[in-house]
Amino acid sequence: MSTVEKSHSLKLNKIIKWGIIGCGNVTEVKSGPPYKTTTGFELSAVMRRDLDKAKDYAQRHNISKVYNNADELINDGEIDAVYIATPPDTHKFYALKVAAANKPCCIEKPMTPSYSESLAIYQAFKEKKLPLFVAYYRRSLPRFNQIKEWLDNNYIGDVRHINWCLNKPASDLDKSKTYNWRTDAKIAPGGYFDDLASHGLDLFTYLLGNIKEAHGISDNQQRLYTAKDAVTACWVHENGTTGSGNWNFGCDAHTDKVQIFGSNGSIQFSIFHDNPIILNSDTKSEELFIENPKHIQSYHIEGMRDMLINKNYIHPSLGESALHTNWIMDKILGKL
Repeated sequence: MSTVEKSHSLKLNKIIKWGIIGCGNVTEVKSGPPYKTTTGFELSAVMRRDLDKAKDYAQRHNISKVYNNADELINDGEIDAVYIATPPDTHKFYALKVAAANKPCCIEKPMTPSYSESLAIYQAFKEKKLPLFVAYYRRSLPRFNQIKEWLDNNYIGDVRHINWCLNKPASDLDKSKTYNWRTDAKIAPGGYFDDLASHGLDLFTYLLGNIKEAHGISDNQQRLYTAKDAVTACWVHENGTTGSGNWNFGCDAHTDKVQIFGSNGSIQFSIFHDNPIILNSDTKSEELFIENPKHIQSYHIEGMRDMLINKNYIHPSLGESALHTNWIMDKILGKL
């Protein structure tokens, strides 16, 4: 065992003290609280470039340390691990610093805006044998693991095809042309596709295995911002299952429908809507409503605890799977 591995083995057998870089909206309810409430974890520090906003967050969430300099948080000897919750264009910058500090890391999704940047992060953590997680938390949610169970039990027979349609109207923010980093091509080349489709595409590889080829057509139909707003794609998984999807962010209604077709039945569900999951097959028909937790990343974060401290679990969303998701998205957007 290397010196680095020994040091982490010792450190991670106690309560893990986390620091958050970028304590913005996503950390208020979705992800921040479980770092405090998960047994074995402690949220000890937060960083935001605006020190007043960082202090406000820390006061409201009862966090002891506040920084407006990421290097100081990363190199704080009392911080064991770092959660990066900034916009994607800064993920590589901060993640490489965390790797250099020899600390485990969780990065918000997508890992970065491109496969090449994500590869650099993945390699940095792999070389040091450091744990790297990415917040594709749907892999840990009970509703989607129920779908995986249906597939694993072969209820719909041989899986033939998966299709996802996600359409949304342009928001008031979009129409006003007010700046939004999620639709800035320099930060998110695919716009809302980067932010939203990444969740589904990552989940599909969890359910059906890795994708071996993907193609897409993308455009900016509305000209409301610099990023793409319309994407259509097709792909094939390594097991031969074909896939197709369309994502359009200028339609009249919000549609979120996934269908998995098999030789003996089908499964229907939504990625974002809290609709029931539906199984129809020759041997079993079932419609279930499985509620998501209030803090939607709680199962994801508890899984990190089980892997880091209890050492009785292999987390489903690690750097390698998130890197593959970046590869798929770059293929669809024609960047590879």
